[in-house]
Amino acid sequence: MKRRRTVNPFGMSFLDVMFCGFGSVVLLVMIVNANAITKRQELHKDLRGEVDRLEREVLAGERFRVELRVVLDEIEDDRETVRQMSREVNLNIGRSKADLKHIREETIARASHINELQSDLKSLDAEANALQAKLDEQEGEGAQVRQFVGAGDRQYLTGLKMGGKRVLILVDASASMLDETIVNVIRRRNLSDDKKRASKKWQKAIMTVEWLVSQLPADAKFQMIVFNVQAQSVMGVTGPDWVDTSDTASLDRAIDGLRQVIPDQGTNLYRAFMATGDLEPRPDNIYLLTDGLPTQGESKPSGSTVTPKQRLRYFENAVEELPEGIPVNTILFPMEGDPAAALAFWQLTTKSRGSMISPSRDWP
Repeated sequence: MKRRRTVNPFGMSFLDVMFCGFGSVVLLVMIVNANAITKRQELHKDLRGEVDRLEREVLAGERFRVELRVVLDEIEDDRETVRQMSREVNLNIGRSKADLKHIREETIARASHINELQSDLKSLDAEANALQAKLDEQEGEGAQVRQFVGAGDRQYLTGLKMGGKRVLILVDASASMLDETIVNVIRRRNLSDDKKRASKKWQKAIMTVEWLVSQLPADAKFQMIVFNVQAQSVMGVTGPDWVDTSDTASLDRAIDGLRQVIPDQGTNLYRAFMATGDLEPRPDNIYLLTDGLPTQGESKPSGSTVTPKQRLRYFENAVEELPEGIPVNTILFPMEGDPAAALAFWQLTTKSRGSMISPSRDWP
């Protein structure tokens, strides 16, 4: 009898099925895992791009923050500058108010002084009329080569030696002849030419020259030279060295030429005295109208300022160019800040046997 074959559940067919199923599971896991890795890599790339974008935005924001800080610093500096300017403006306003108050006080004081002067003027006019009557009585005692009428027809005994056959008048036409104070000279120096010519001090110098010309001897000759940094005749560079005082037209032309001069620049007495030596024949009497020591010498000074010692040295060098034996009569007009001028010109006039005056405010 045949033995019955026993069925083994773990036979080859069963194992094949099991391995196939296991392989399918492994394959499925591998496929799923591959997809997960791929998705994770893609997600990583997306996140990396987002991170890069955010980093770029952070950098741009940082640069913008720095720029804003710079702008804020500039604005703060501007605010500080504006504050400083505001403080200066307030300070200037305060000073201007104080100056305005001072000017008003001065105006009131001057108005009172003018009233007093007007009262004095009436009294002086009465005296002048009496003096004029006496002068009319003495009219025949001496004739003037040119009529001159001062304020109220007043004339003064000056002590000047009005004589000579060849009389030279030297007129200082520098900027200092615009006024008696340095501050006002600087102010008037920037005015128009017409206003410079109308300056009270310069007009006084012109009136003084007119008075001198009116007192010249009728048989004399004269010449007029104006000087600042240069020296030239008011009669013109082509005119004669000497003009007869009897020539009324020449006298008028000289005065008119002087009226056209504009006071300007520095004072060079060296050039004036050199021009004196160039005249032929030389003068025998000189009238010098000036207001102080020279500010220039033979050459222009190198610096922008001149010390009192330098001005005195320029004066001494100029005097050396003056021909000997000619009396120098000095009319010294007032000028602030030149105390040595009076002594220097007094020594010059004494040495040359001339005379010197410092005219009053209402002379001639």
